[in-house]
Amino acid sequence: MATQGVQFRNVLPVIIGVVLVFTAMKTTAMAQADVEEKNRRAIQAGFDNWRRGSGSIFDLLASDAKWTIVGRSAASGTYHSRRDFMDQVIVPFNARLSTPLVPTVRGIYADGDMVIVLWEGAAMARDGKSYENAYSWYLKMRDGKIINATAFYDSIAFDDLWKRIRPVY
Repeated sequence: MATQGVQFRNVLPVIIGVVLVFTAMKTTAMAQADVEEKNRRAIQAGFDNWRRGSGSIFDLLASDAKWTIVGRSAASGTYHSRRDFMDQVIVPFNARLSTPLVPTVRGIYADGDMVIVLWEGAAMARDGKSYENAYSWYLKMRDGKIINATAFYDSIAFDDLWKRIRPVY
């Protein structure tokens, strides 16, 4: 009987340690899920505002955000600040349109500090032809702001608009 008491006392710290480890893992997982949900909601709200015309997803860009457009389109490359990206891509893009680009989100997926958005956009170009494109954006978040983005889209549709229409500011 005394041997069982000694064995239990030897095992008790191990049991307590295992319980503490699992508790810490659960707490970390819950915190991770909370961050993911906050990031997902921030991006959803940005797209909702953009769709309503009361803001845009670009309002969430940190001033030092890096934005990379993958591929070989006219705008492909890496932009090293919000201002750089807005001035070289978004402002000239919008200046080619007669109606605002309206996003339709098909899916938003969060994993840690990364939010992936699959969406489609439609607008009318200044020449009366429609512009439609599908996008996939990978957005790294910190404190509710986009700090790094990687964008994929149909470069043929984008380049057609970019080359066909002169921007009007």
